[in-house]
Amino acid sequence: MGKVESRLAELGLTLPEVAAPVAAYVPAVRSGDHVLTSGQLPMVQGKLRYTGKVGAEVTAEQAKELAQICALNALAAVKSVIGDLDLIEQVVKVVGFVASAPDFTGQPGVVNGASELLGQALGAAGVHARSAVGVAVLPLDAPVEVEIQVRVRA
Repeated sequence: MGKVESRLAELGLTLPEVAAPVAAYVPAVRSGDHVLTSGQLPMVQGKLRYTGKVGAEVTAEQAKELAQICALNALAAVKSVIGDLDLIEQVVKVVGFVASAPDFTGQPGVVNGASELLGQALGAAGVHARSAVGVAVLPLDAPVEVEIQVRVRA
């Protein structure tokens, strides 16, 4: 077990198996020294923990936890391409999508679930640029979706 996965274990977290795609795409692709993930849903053992809109059926705190699950799934996707998360030099960008009730404006707080996890797991290498976007609906009625881009050692 590498340093990143050891830090996750200290947090009481385990890197999951790569989530199966729900359409015609792959979980992650390497391009030179970058790995880009597809949008990762908060799947746990093949199922969404919650469904619905944040600010309606799902609370902001629940959604923040879902964003953390998305980030774990994104790290699993990265590992499936590079084999060892310790090869990550920098999380370059995180994009979080939040299926939001019309009056919900707390998208940045929700996506903090992903950002905070990446910082805890990767330290300085987890500091990143980010977008947190409210949307009307996500695949499978997921409340949150997260994608990441990382720079890796060759």
